[in-house]
Amino acid sequence: MSYAIPTISDGSAARSCKRNKSSGSMSVEGIERKTRRPQVLCFGELLIDFVPTVSGVSLAEAPGFKKAPGGAPANVAVGVSRLGDLQLFLARYILIFCLHIPDSDLEVGNDGFGHMLADILKENNVDNSGMRFDKHARTALAFVTLRTDGERKFMFFRNPSADMLLTEAKLDKDLIKKSTIFHYGSISLIHDPCKSAHLAAMQVAKKAGCILSYDPNLRLALWPSAEAARTGIMSIWDQADVIKISEEEIEFLTRGDDPRDDKVVFTKLFHPNAKLLIVTEGPNGCRYYTKDFHGKVGGVKVKCVDTTGAGDAFVGGLLCSLASNPQLYKDEKKLRDALKFANVCGAITVTLRGAIPSLPTKEAVLKKLKEIQA
Repeated sequence: MSYAIPTISDGSAARSCKRNKSSGSMSVEGIERKTRRPQVLCFGELLIDFVPTVSGVSLAEAPGFKKAPGGAPANVAVGVSRLGDLQLFLARYILIFCLHIPDSDLEVGNDGFGHMLADILKENNVDNSGMRFDKHARTALAFVTLRTDGERKFMFFRNPSADMLLTEAKLDKDLIKKSTIFHYGSISLIHDPCKSAHLAAMQVAKKAGCILSYDPNLRLALWPSAEAARTGIMSIWDQADVIKISEEEIEFLTRGDDPRDDKVVFTKLFHPNAKLLIVTEGPNGCRYYTKDFHGKVGGVKVKCVDTTGAGDAFVGGLLCSLASNPQLYKDEKKLRDALKFANVCGAITVTLRGAIPSLPTKEAVLKKLKEIQA
């Protein structure tokens, strides 16, 4: 199995070309999009997860906690970053950005945790040059309760945290326009002003021709009510090109319909403009749906320690392949290979505690693929 590194042009064609509306020739913007380096831009929250050192106990009973950087969009950014060739693919071919909060790209609290997160992004080759530190709000925290099977619940401390304070005026729209893939979740839709900024960022990305990637990442405890969560998540559903969703989220959004029923997925969740919809099934793999075909890719059996970040690792693996080949969803064989790669990314992540600390490198994923194919 092989995974192609994107071909890069120096952009000279774009610099020498002028827009010609009357002739019908490709615009400067169109040529620039074809020749520039692929970029994945992630919009959303960056926070600290406190993961208990012992599973199967309550927060009050936990003897201690291990702090781990997290936040779904940040996890995806680091996940994509770690999957590249450390000397070529990552450093020169694909630029990773985590777009977050006021002033430019990313804002956390002006506290020890915020500076720790900035350093971790830098260490993982995620561009953090746009980060700003809010003096008036703290970095978001989440305490995680782990069951003995690795599944978890969250208790959040963000009232408000810095990630809730983004305004549209402080979006870096030029950065959005340069991206190949614009990835986001739903947590930034819960409160204004961040909600308005999120919607504006999506409009910029859509107009610029970016692939819009959506992982709802349901965190019901953060929404005012279940109905507010359902309405908020679905309010932007039909704008996404690529959607990743879990079986639990399907059941929630469809008010109890069978998440394994293909008819439910096609009639209630696969909107007319969608290019690809993925349903993750944990250790059982995933299902995929396009306009022309659908199917299932089996999972990888591993010993589960902590499921935190598994879905984000999966998304990172998928987006890494999609950035290399934006037409991936049209070729079922290539799509299946990409999804198998993504499944292994998620499987490796659940074998360790925490999200970002557990995200695999490309070498680790390829090694695991060889093991399961042997």
